[in-house]
Amino acid sequence: MSRILDKWRRRRSSPATSLPERLYAHFPGAVMLLDAHGVILEVNPSMARVTGHAAESLVGRRVTGLDEQPLRGPLSRALDHCVQQRQSWHGLLHCRHADGRRLYLDTFIQPLVEEPHAPLRLLCIQHDVGTLLEPAIADRARLGRLETVVTGLPGVVFQLHQAPRGALSFGYLSEGLTALCGLSPDAVMADPARLLDRLVGEDRQALTNALAQSSVSLEPWQLAFRIETPEGMRWLEATAGVRRESGGGTLWDGWLQDVTLRKEAERRTQHLISTDMLTGLLNRRAFLANGEAVLAHAARNRRRVPVAMIDLDHFKALNDTHGHAAGDIALQRFATTCRDSLRPYDLIGRLGGEEFAVMLVDSEPEEAWSVLERLRQAVADSELMLGGETLHFTVSMGMAFLDPGGNLGEALGRADHALYRAKRAGRNRIVGPETVA
Repeated sequence: MSRILDKWRRRRSSPATSLPERLYAHFPGAVMLLDAHGVILEVNPSMARVTGHAAESLVGRRVTGLDEQPLRGPLSRALDHCVQQRQSWHGLLHCRHADGRRLYLDTFIQPLVEEPHAPLRLLCIQHDVGTLLEPAIADRARLGRLETVVTGLPGVVFQLHQAPRGALSFGYLSEGLTALCGLSPDAVMADPARLLDRLVGEDRQALTNALAQSSVSLEPWQLAFRIETPEGMRWLEATAGVRRESGGGTLWDGWLQDVTLRKEAERRTQHLISTDMLTGLLNRRAFLANGEAVLAHAARNRRRVPVAMIDLDHFKALNDTHGHAAGDIALQRFATTCRDSLRPYDLIGRLGGEEFAVMLVDSEPEEAWSVLERLRQAVADSELMLGGETLHFTVSMGMAFLDPGGNLGEALGRADHALYRAKRAGRNRIVGPETVA
């Protein structure tokens, strides 16, 4: 070891005359001569500037001590490659400066064989490229911090791409997708159908329509839709900005969140504002609104819609004789009988007091008459037990037919006139447009 140090000192003190010696002395990077075990035999003057270690302190030590991972790290594996394969190695190493900071060293190791039986030597040349990598390193650090923030958000950041021919693919999905619907971002980016095929019913078509409109108008889009998850159906809401790509594709950058609780609250609120609190049937406003949807469906199919007005017979006398509590019970019993006698898709609403309206969906005149007669008979057969007394009540009905494109209010008016004819004819009966009182 002392001979190696003496040789190194003599080379340091003697004038550099040959080109190799001048290169060795003035090369701006670090140059080391290593033995086959990675022990440092010689270093050039710039070694101290690059690594912060004095040359005397490095000679005789293993070069792997400079690596961030001294034991079987990248530098150790590079040395093994050079010794075993007798081939050069080139790559980027993370090393430590004497002050502890990280160094990014572009490293080249070349095996040297001076004579057939001479011991193997390795020439190691390193150049500090940290200043070149600093922008990329800073960007990577910022990206890492951003990814941490995005991962912690209660939703999903996404990038959705649509090719010119319409194929959809995800360019990015944040980790929140797993918590949202039990799918990994990587799996959905590899196969978008894993997510899109879980959309419920017509919501997939609604998404297709929203994307098509946004792609043409280049306006942002927002859509709430249902999706099947391992925990059951959830409501998700997507909001995204849009931009056109140079190749003709469309790109949406957006945000996806779970709005199930909000949708449930909206549903409860809608139920409250559309339901008659006493009977649980539709109130006047909700009945008329739903009735317009039934009429639109019937108009598309060119069908008439039977409508009926219904009134509880002698309701005022029931209230006056037995009290308003008895009247409320009668109204509730009638509502229950309607739900049992009518079909699930028929509309029934309380318009006020003891007055009710019915719309029979997809019914021919004969069928409509049969349905209403079944309801009238069920009410007549029902019994109310009030304070040990058994009470009966009946209903009168007036029916009319609404032609495609007709007016619901006008049809209810005609049904109301038929109702009064039923009352004048003795109550507890149905009067239709062709019935003579």
